[in-house]
Amino acid sequence: MSSHGCDDDIGHGFEVVGPDLIETPLIFNSPHSGARYPRSFLEQSRLDPLALRRSEDAFVDELFEGCVGLGAPLLKAHFPRAFIDVNREAYELDPQMFEDRLPAFVNTRSLRVAGGLGTIPRVVGDAQPIYRRPLRAAEAMERINRFYVPYHAKLRDLVGQACRLFGLAVLIDCHSMPSNHGEGAQPDFVIGDRFGESAAAWVADSIEGSLTASGFRVRRNKPYAGGFITEHYGAPNLRRHAVQVEINRALYMDERQIVRLPEMLRLRESLLGMVAALRFRAEREMVPRQLAAE
Repeated sequence: MSSHGCDDDIGHGFEVVGPDLIETPLIFNSPHSGARYPRSFLEQSRLDPLALRRSEDAFVDELFEGCVGLGAPLLKAHFPRAFIDVNREAYELDPQMFEDRLPAFVNTRSLRVAGGLGTIPRVVGDAQPIYRRPLRAAEAMERINRFYVPYHAKLRDLVGQACRLFGLAVLIDCHSMPSNHGEGAQPDFVIGDRFGESAAAWVADSIEGSLTASGFRVRRNKPYAGGFITEHYGAPNLRRHAVQVEINRALYMDERQIVRLPEMLRLRESLLGMVAALRFRAEREMVPRQLAAE
């Protein structure tokens, strides 16, 4: 099975790339870099594959692969964001997309649903509709049960494991952003910690300090303060920290053709340095293993 393209069966659609021994409370998550498109989904879509791929955080999992060599696990999706988005509540669904009635428990009124970007997205890119015709509600439930639920079960397991081993967990939710996402000078990185609600200050401080020292322009919480994953998994009072890191795509890829640029190598090296610095900083917050296990 290829890492990109069309697949008839993608299983649960994700994997954990992990070291032989977990040596740090850091956890890296890449929920939007998946590029294995189910054949049935492509047949449902009115868009060509390249248009669908522009919704990906392409190659972000590759950018952070170096974390594994530093003792941290990397959870990454293989299913594409346009197919199902795990950085949403489980049931944020747009009733306009379906030919039949959705269950009463579904959240149909969130701002993300209104923008067409629910758990099953209605649009990609510049508000381009994905589907040729309405879906059945049962299909949405099947996707959520098959892909969303196991993904978050695994992410919870990784966070819980870090807390047991080290007395804390630091989740880095890894994303990329379009280079033209706002007015004025564009930052290279945006760090989102829900304005300090999803992580202690030392987490974002360490990330920003390392990236700034490498010459990058870094901004906090604007325009991205963190999504559902950051909000849901971040609980600093329980020593569970979560931050979202957004990378300007122009740093490492051709955004129109979705191909890697030579500059990607330098960016990988800078991110490896950032991970090493954050690991060192997190060690100062760790509870000794024997105490964490009690």
